[in-house]
Formats: sequence, C-alpha cells, structure tokens
Amino acid sequence: MSRILAILLVFSLVTTTPASAGLFFSKDKPQAQSEAEVEVKFDGTGITDPAQAEKKAPEIPEGKFAYTLGPDDVIEISILQPDKFSNVVTVTPDGYVSCPYIGSVQVKGLTPDEAQNLIQSRLADGYMKYPVVLVTLKQSNSRKFFVYGEVAKPGTYPIQENTTVLRAISMAGGFTKFGSSARVKILRPRDDKPGYDPIKIDIKRLMNGSAEEDILLKPWDIVVVSEGLF
Repeated sequence: MSRILAILLVFSLVTTTPASAGLFFSKDKPQAQSEAEVEVKFDGTGITDPAQAEKKAPEIPEGKFAYTLGPDDVIEISILQPDKFSNVVTVTPDGYVSCPYIGSVQVKGLTPDEAQNLIQSRLADGYMKYPVVLVTLKQSNSRKFFVYGEVAKPGTYPIQENTTVLRAISMAGGFTKFGSSARVKILRPRDDKPGYDPIKIDIKRLMNGSAEEDILLKPWDIVVVSEGLF
C-alpha cells in the first residue's frame, strides 16, 4: 500500500509542477488564427496583404531610368489567373485606362510595374481570388528623345526603359560619312531652370568596352552628332 501511495505522490508532483507543465504547453505558443485572419492575396511578387499591395514600388537600380506612363502610351493588361484575359489599351489624356471588372484606373506617373500592382490589388479587393496581372508597355508615345546632326535619320523617337546613346544613334540610322564618333554629346534639360546640361560621350571608349559611356537617355534628351574636324 505504501508503494502505491508513493507512486501517486510522484505523479501528483509531476502534473502540478510549472516546469513540467512547460513540457506540454508553451506560454509563447501562438494562438490559432481564424480563416479570415490568415487569408492573403497574391500580388505577383509574393503573398501579401492586399492593403499593402498599392504601397509597393519596384526597386530601381541606381542610375537607371524608370519609365513612367503618360497620355497616349499603349499598354497591354494581361490577367494570367484565375482566368486568362488580355487587352491592349491607350492611356487617355487625363491619365486613365479602362480595365475589366474595376473600370477606370489612374496610371499616369506610374511605372508599368506600379500600374500592375495597383490593378492587381484592385482586382483582389472583392473581384477575383489570387489574381495575377502583367502590365507591359507596347508603345511609348508620351516620352520622346531627339537625335540631331550627322546621322542618317535625324528626328524624334519614342523612349523606352533601356534606350542608351548607342541605341539612339542606331535607331537614327547611324553616323553619316561626315559624322564624328569623337563629337557626340547629350543635351539634357535642366530641372530647375531653362537650358540644357551638355554631357560629352566618348563613342570610341564605348566601342572598346567602356559600358559607363553608354548613358541611359531620359525623356526630352537631345543626342547631337557633330561633323568631324578635317
């Protein structure tokens, strides 16, 4: 009988000691969440709360030009899931595009990625479950650059995200027989006052592999190719 009482006493101590209780229950163990609390939306870059989707902006590498949408730009809005749908639209003069289910969306001043996240979050807000949207720039009409001087086809050209000096000269048909690769410059509009800041480009260094010479153009830049000195 004494042996049975001793066993019962040990069992009672084990089940009532706080340290032993910690073997079964942790005070830091998270409580179960309801379905409403754990429901999330997919924003195309990862799982996130839809309320945060509109705040996301793509990271732009330093020195890169991020193209922002403007009037008359042509973009393609593709819904990849849950149902596939694609539509090519033109940005209106006041900066809107029409999108299925959600109507007009203001995209002026947004990059294609930012417009994509905005449309995606709007669709996720009661219209679709886990939508995946892709926005691509089909034709740039609101941002332009100019090429003047000794090139085959001087004039105005639409700017894309990766339009460099070398690409701009190529779009303009290349140098004429009088054009000098040593006399190329960019005239860049000043932000704070009228006029331009000249940027000299060393095409010879560029052709020899100096990538830093192949500067990315910004809207309204003027590429000037001058005659060689004889």
